Amino acid sequence: MADSGLSLITRWSKIDIGCTVKMDLKTNLGTAIVCCWMWLGLVHSDGRVCLEANAESCEECIQAGQNCGWCSQVEFLRHGVLPMARCDDIESLKRRGCPMEHIENPKGSVTIISDKNLTGVENGKKVNSEDVSQIQTQKHIVKLRPGEPQTFSLQFQRAEDYPIDLYYLVDPSLSQQDDLENMKRLGIELERKLQKTTTDFRIGLGILQKNSCTAGEICRSQFSFKNVLSLTSDGARFNTLLNSQTFTASQNSSEDGADAIMQAVVCGDTTGWRSVTKMLVYYTNTGLHFARDGQGSGLLPNDGKCHIDSQGVYTLNHHHDHPSISQLAQKLADNNIHLFFAVKEEFKDIYKMFRDSIPKSEVGILTPNSSDVIKLILDAYHALSFAVILENSSLPEGVIMHSTVYCNNNTVHTEEDSSKCSGIHTGDKVKFDIHITAKKCPKNEQEATIQLKPTGFNEKVEITLKFLCECECNKQEITKRPDCNEGNGKIECGVCKCNEGHIGRFCECNIDEIHREDMLASCRKDNASLVCSGIGDCICGECECQKRENPNEYISGKYCECDNFSCDRFNGLLCGGNGICHCGKCECLPTFTGSACHCSIDMDSCKSLNGRICNNKGICECGRCRCTEGFTGPTCEHCPTCSGVCTDLKDCVLCKAFKKGPKKEICDQCGFEVTLVDHPDELPQSLCRFMDPDIGNFCFSYFFNNQNVPEVHVVKIPVWC
Repeated sequence: MADSGLSLITRWSKIDIGCTVKMDLKTNLGTAIVCCWMWLGLVHSDGRVCLEANAESCEECIQAGQNCGWCSQVEFLRHGVLPMARCDDIESLKRRGCPMEHIENPKGSVTIISDKNLTGVENGKKVNSEDVSQIQTQKHIVKLRPGEPQTFSLQFQRAEDYPIDLYYLVDPSLSQQDDLENMKRLGIELERKLQKTTTDFRIGLGILQKNSCTAGEICRSQFSFKNVLSLTSDGARFNTLLNSQTFTASQNSSEDGADAIMQAVVCGDTTGWRSVTKMLVYYTNTGLHFARDGQGSGLLPNDGKCHIDSQGVYTLNHHHDHPSISQLAQKLADNNIHLFFAVKEEFKDIYKMFRDSIPKSEVGILTPNSSDVIKLILDAYHALSFAVILENSSLPEGVIMHSTVYCNNNTVHTEEDSSKCSGIHTGDKVKFDIHITAKKCPKNEQEATIQLKPTGFNEKVEITLKFLCECECNKQEITKRPDCNEGNGKIECGVCKCNEGHIGRFCECNIDEIHREDMLASCRKDNASLVCSGIGDCICGECECQKRENPNEYISGKYCECDNFSCDRFNGLLCGGNGICHCGKCECLPTFTGSACHCSIDMDSCKSLNGRICNNKGICECGRCRCTEGFTGPTCEHCPTCSGVCTDLKDCVLCKAFKKGPKKEICDQCGFEVTLVDHPDELPQSLCRFMDPDIGNFCFSYFFNNQNVPEVHVVKIPVWC
């Protein structure tokens, strides 16, 4: 069934709304249609977003909002209704007669591609690091339609007996000589402690050498970092190598600690990092130098790459500047390495500043007792490993993502800290609800891949985003359809796409015969006007106005600027029933005026009983009296605070109720009747009291009805009220 277009005015109540129109052709036509629909009450709350999109194609429509659909049925629109009317909310399209099979309304979805179960907690069982799964699910395909959010859930569980790699980086400055013997005994003891956490523990060793020495001291070669021992499960070898090292002091504080950390992090092939929990412990009692500390020395910027030679030695410190703290933080995060600073008390505050800039880092204080250092590392490890922080890679343009996290202590986070849970122990489960929305379709991109991962862990979640920005009906084009001027175009999603050389809604105009801009100009009243006032088609230079479903309603004029149905209404009637609608304005009958012919200029209805207009106590407007203050009633004859009305009615009340008084012989001229009541409490209106020499005290009440006739109630037994 064809859509009735603007005839839908009968289905919706009128709403008062304004529109702003831009002056390019596309917006003019589309916005004019929407403005007209709003003006006539076609737009309701559910469909407003869709109609206001001014969508000229199915693709534009489905990107306007998640509830917008496009009717691709060729016969859907009546003649004269522009293609933008195909875009509406789904329920409205169905009500307007579009079959569901012709409504383009793609829906987003989430498909799980990989769903490996979480690694269970099994005491005493050695776990192969490649078989461990600490986050579920692992791979997804998420189809996103602009404006329609998609949600899926992840679970994280810290696995028992998860492997650990621990790399020691030692800064042997002179003031640390008393600490070295204690530090050399740490290897075996720390390995024994960590075996309570995992049976798969490896340890490695690197040293840092300063660049200069004080006079008279023997210095070793000028390098800043050397990998002494790649990560190994042989704790005894670590201890032997550490004990065999000789260190040389320097008059200056170490300036290459950041370089050494960078090389230890990025040179995984040399140090031997595995895809397990990775920790780097930096022992020092001096500060760190970062980028720009070498400014003015002609050094190149640090490139964040591995520059260790075949002997495991970093020798480019004389060519490259120190890394920046942000570079270091990024490389640690990229490689999922936890950093521990073990420093003297006097450097605590400095390193805490570094810690605040490096996620998942920790600072501990060195003491002479090695057991305190072991406790420091174990405590720091537990503090880091059991705080779960979910991070994501960069998102495509227009895509937003946030999460809701359900921690093990029944707390729920939804704000800025919504990706973090603290106090997580082995076996505890954390649930993340991930919410992804595409605000718009990325340019020239139909799909993208992003990653989520717990900071410091190797597991990651891969999400392939596919953007629903095209319509299926575009893949079903109909060529040489008679609708498109006998084959001068093809149908795409119900709309004619013209062949080269033809233009117009139905490809009816030959571009060689008429220039497009000249054609459109002849369909505008002036340069500031819409083409065919926005409610008609410009057919080869002439406006063809939209047709109405009601045969008594029509749009007319050279530019479709007139109609006979959009005039003001009064009491639900066009022009108040007292005129005709012409070109949007009411033409009233001779005795009526006003924008809706709602104002009568006949004053007969304003005359009071005394023949005066509004009793001379008001003015007559539109056939009704507007009384001055103190007077009421249809003709301003009622004055509750005035005594004159009671006096005017007194003689007629005497003759009507008691057959007394000066008017008893001409009582029939009084013009009203009285109603007798038994008791003063039954008097309904204003009270009048009098003393008459013949009957004594009597009282009555009055009011004026819609015919301006007094209705009087009298107590039938003379009494003082």
